Amino acid sequence: MNPAVWLHRTAQRWPERPALLVGERVTADYAGFAAMAAALGNGLRQRGIGPGDRVAVFMQNAPEYLIALYGIWWAGAAAVPINAKLHAKEAAWIIANAQAALVIADEPHAGALSSVLPGDLAVVATGTPDWAALQATASDAPPMAMGPKDLAWLFYTSGTTGRPKGVMITAGNLQSMTLCYFADVDEVRAEDAILYAAPMSHGAGLYNFMHVIRGARHVIPESGGFDAAEVLALAPRIGPVSMFAAPTMVRRLVDAARRAGLDGDGLRTIVYAGGPMYEADILDAVATMGPRFVQIYGQGECPMGITALCREDVADRDHPRWRDRLNSVGRAQSAVEVAVVDAEGQPVPPGTSGEIAVKGATVMAGYWRNPNATQDTLRQGWLMTGDMGVLDAEGYLTLQDRAKDMIISGGSNIYPREVEEVLLSHSAVREAAVLGRAHPEWGEEVVAFIAADPGSVDAAALDALCLDRIARFKRPKAYVFVDDLPKNNYGKILKTALRDRLAGGGE
Repeated sequence: MNPAVWLHRTAQRWPERPALLVGERVTADYAGFAAMAAALGNGLRQRGIGPGDRVAVFMQNAPEYLIALYGIWWAGAAAVPINAKLHAKEAAWIIANAQAALVIADEPHAGALSSVLPGDLAVVATGTPDWAALQATASDAPPMAMGPKDLAWLFYTSGTTGRPKGVMITAGNLQSMTLCYFADVDEVRAEDAILYAAPMSHGAGLYNFMHVIRGARHVIPESGGFDAAEVLALAPRIGPVSMFAAPTMVRRLVDAARRAGLDGDGLRTIVYAGGPMYEADILDAVATMGPRFVQIYGQGECPMGITALCREDVADRDHPRWRDRLNSVGRAQSAVEVAVVDAEGQPVPPGTSGEIAVKGATVMAGYWRNPNATQDTLRQGWLMTGDMGVLDAEGYLTLQDRAKDMIISGGSNIYPREVEEVLLSHSAVREAAVLGRAHPEWGEEVVAFIAADPGSVDAAALDALCLDRIARFKRPKAYVFVDDLPKNNYGKILKTALRDRLAGGGE
């Protein structure tokens, strides 16, 4: 089913319900939301864009983000949401790889793209006459038909090669994920609001569907992003509020609440994922703000949809194994099977470590224009996650290691190879190894070990190189200059030795 059908139905049933808000200010009811999306879909069709095409979205959180998504789907096309924190050159690569027919961006991002995209590719900036013209013709036409295997959301996630991979998320995947939310994560009511404090290009944006179905409100903070004090002040005024948050965001929210003597009034549900949640942090969160927390585990390849740890398990302190459960990522969501397998892909006994595999209706169709990666990752219907874990006899899954070498900083994934390739492009750099180092606020920060001749290059030069090539959040926060990097007998860099050095505090 086309996701735009959900918006169409809600607008028919509850046209006057408030839909889009900035802070406390309502910018559109459901009738207006659907009308803008339908007009945008009509404008795209008039440009020849429809089923089988892709439209990129490159902007900060804003009500226009949802209008863009639903307009794209109304036309029957697929959305390509791009992380707003990416460098324009990185976004341009994604746009080219996706073979996007058009780009919708806010004005700052449209300006950044102007010098890196081919001149014949249209970029429509929100809030401009071009944006108004694209929606100039109202339409009563329902959304275009979309089958369960049709591409709806093309999500680019970095791979171990350093190049992003396009994850093909179908309409059926989105439907499965949405229904699993109701079954396994949380209920949504008409009086609820979803607060988009995390990027809408990622998990936070995927949680719009449940709230559209129920006719709930979609709220963009005035800041456009995450500010703990703003969330705590806004929630009591617009609640009940649900939101998606990375563990680092939860930590900052709890710290701000404690400083202000608040308990999270107005916040109904905080779904956390996207990085390791330390036991002490979630214990502190529940003690400070009460049973408002739910954990999920997912990947771009199985969006938000592998396991869930319900609020009762997060808040429970009476069960004999409550601590084990709290340190898990919960149980398989209703539409998938989860297994832990050995190197041959065979299930291992409960309590045994292995690679996490998942199978079911939420798992991606494959990687866009990348059959080799698809074949490596989807094996006999199972998605091999690259994460290591343990399943217990009750079905609770505990993560052990993340995908090899990946760094998670502030909830964003950073793949070392991508950063290393940029650093190695400097003529003075012989070798580079990028690792994550524990950080009290962001979870991890990026550190680069650089082998270069003394005095041939400094941190400022490497910083400038990174800022010109990759997103700011990916650049190293520290550079360690060494004569040579440690290697094994085969010449492979021993990152284990470098991690030990970082853990010991030596630079």
